[in-house]
Amino acid sequence: MRVGSRVEEARILQHPGPRRNPRVLFIDHPGFFDRGGIYGEDGADYEDNPIRFAFYNLAALKILPELANVPVVVHAHDWHAALAPVFLRTRFAGREVHDRMATVFSIHNAGYQGLQGREVLQELGLPRELFHWRRMEFYGHLNLLKGGLVFADYATTVSPTHAHELRTTAGGFGLHGSFIELGDRFLGILNGIDLDVWDPATDREIEATFSRSDLAGKALCKGALQREYSLPEAPREPLYGMTARLVGQKGLDLLLDGGLLERAEGQFIFLGAGEDRYETALRDIAARHPDRVALDTDFSEPKEHRLLAGADLLLMPSLYEPCGLTQMRAQRYGALPVARRVGGLADTIEDQVTGFLFDGYTSEDLEVALGRATALYGGSPEAWAEHMIEAMSRDFGWANSAQRYLDVYRRALAAHAPDA
Repeated sequence: MRVGSRVEEARILQHPGPRRNPRVLFIDHPGFFDRGGIYGEDGADYEDNPIRFAFYNLAALKILPELANVPVVVHAHDWHAALAPVFLRTRFAGREVHDRMATVFSIHNAGYQGLQGREVLQELGLPRELFHWRRMEFYGHLNLLKGGLVFADYATTVSPTHAHELRTTAGGFGLHGSFIELGDRFLGILNGIDLDVWDPATDREIEATFSRSDLAGKALCKGALQREYSLPEAPREPLYGMTARLVGQKGLDLLLDGGLLERAEGQFIFLGAGEDRYETALRDIAARHPDRVALDTDFSEPKEHRLLAGADLLLMPSLYEPCGLTQMRAQRYGALPVARRVGGLADTIEDQVTGFLFDGYTSEDLEVALGRATALYGGSPEAWAEHMIEAMSRDFGWANSAQRYLDVYRRALAAHAPDA
């Protein structure tokens, strides 16, 4: 595979064992992909990331005609695969089989855009005219994410509210003009969760199973979680959980600035690792308040199951949240989210019914929401149970979203039909 001036060899590996539906294939290149990290190590990106990901995209496009007959939809995700639509309409243009391929480009977090120096365009073997503000130029840089938006037939993001936010100067990460220009070719389709994996009625990872019709196991899970993190077993004290990367996006500043976490009522368990400043701050608070706060930086999915099964409430005071999955999983386990009204959080949480939403990105707004949650929890246990049951009744499966993606695929393919 030629990438700019380089020629590299790709091997295509298929998942072993019986034929799978769908088939899963991998593009193998030890020099590019057998590394300690995916994007980089020790907080720094690999310098050859543009070449690595360009190679991946080119190899996928080159092998596609040998794997499948048209019609084909190339569905690329985020800046690492954004070059697939670009290469398809430039390097592979004029080849009938590739011209008939449709492209859909999904953006999960527009804050990561794959910005590169102008010289990278030549290194990737792309025509110099692409370095234009209507194509891939972005304030003097080459923007790979923008390229995916410009050349894709349709673009999607992971929630309807986030699709609106990306069209605004405040929420578009500088690309709001590109999102607006797409018009009705840009849609927000809500993510979903696996309802079989995240089901408290059958979950083998938790202390006791429970369901909307029998909530008894929830109390057993709460007691087990408190014991696991050496917190006092206090059945009627609100227990908050937070499972997330400990980074600025997740709203940790709101909890730490002004001492909100230390004065808030209830117990708090934080599961996840991230920036040193947040880990250090939470570890110090946990050391001062071992009866109220616990930090576990050794994340695992079984621990997340136990946390959501045992917690009464979930913390998600995010600065921005394109969709979020944890708030859906939490509601399924009867843990009501306290979250900021952004992105997919606004689309999946009903305020004062299945959770508690706040608007401003301030500690004061979060504190008011925590107060509402504490007041409701401290009232009638029967009333709280009604809210749990309502949250557990919400359908966060993939069925509806899958149909919307199929509709987008059909519309994208129609533009490349032989008689189009």
